[in-house]
Amino acid sequence: MTTAQEQTTDQLDAQSNAQLPQLHEPRNPGMPLDLDWVARVQANTSAIERRCASLPGRRSVKKDYQAAWLLKAITCIDLTTLSGDDTVGRVARLCAKAKTPVRADILDELGVEGITTGAVCVYHDMIESAVAALKGTGIPVAAVSTGFPAGLSPFHLRVEEIRESVKAGAKEIDIVISRRHVLSQNWQALYDEMVAFREACGEAHVKAILATGELGSLRNVARASLICMMAGADFIKTSTGKESVNATLPVSLVMIRAIRDYYDRTGYRVGYKPAGGISKAKDAITYLALIKEELGDRWLQPDLFRFGASSLLGDIERQLEHHVTGAYSASNRHAMA
Repeated sequence: MTTAQEQTTDQLDAQSNAQLPQLHEPRNPGMPLDLDWVARVQANTSAIERRCASLPGRRSVKKDYQAAWLLKAITCIDLTTLSGDDTVGRVARLCAKAKTPVRADILDELGVEGITTGAVCVYHDMIESAVAALKGTGIPVAAVSTGFPAGLSPFHLRVEEIRESVKAGAKEIDIVISRRHVLSQNWQALYDEMVAFREACGEAHVKAILATGELGSLRNVARASLICMMAGADFIKTSTGKESVNATLPVSLVMIRAIRDYYDRTGYRVGYKPAGGISKAKDAITYLALIKEELGDRWLQPDLFRFGASSLLGDIERQLEHHVTGAYSASNRHAMA
């Protein structure tokens, strides 16, 4: 089988997907379930934790370099609202923020223009409103699906929810896996479920949410990551943001190394999305540094890396204003919605 590595640049350009304004890759088609590969996957927790503990101190950037990294982080944000009190007006304001994530005067001082977030992420009922608000911008709408956040609704309803969200205009679908399949080591069931979700997504890209805080061990995280990629996931994502433990550096290291192993084996690049609890600009830079060190510069593009965040953008904008003016501003000067 011809791998993605063997495809020419012209072929890659021809496969560009209109809903994503960034760089493009051929989609991960998945592969047959390889249980021998899954069984060999291990995770050395102490070594992983030591590696992650050393990262923030070693990868501190300042001044213009920090501003550049923060601008990069903005382009990789899935600007998100997933509240029970979401309204059409709130979503419209969030979309306006996605289109203009940083005040114009700050961007003028930085000599930058045309910055947008990577996507806007909403519940199914808000898809049409978000699509209308983002029309003509090239910013895709992502929708959480499959009984988000628990994923415990009847299977046929979860599959149908995906189809309805795609029909409503979502270009990216964030699905939640059944955690019980991981906890009971029922890898065939997890694989079959993910295959069905991928098929229901059609042309929409699918992000598989592992809910890593509920999987019990880093080894389970590694194995679940691999299974979802084998089943055709375009992205693997840490969390729903609703668990007690969401994105962490050790979990991220495990997942991105699984992505690297999958790429080495198949030639297909799969994206990564940490979500939940990432609200500070300095944390965003740490995550970007981890991606750069483990996966390389290609994964520092919005088609292969996203932050799932609602408040991160506000802190980044405050840091950029401080870089330009030398003074910190109140958070209410950079409201999200």
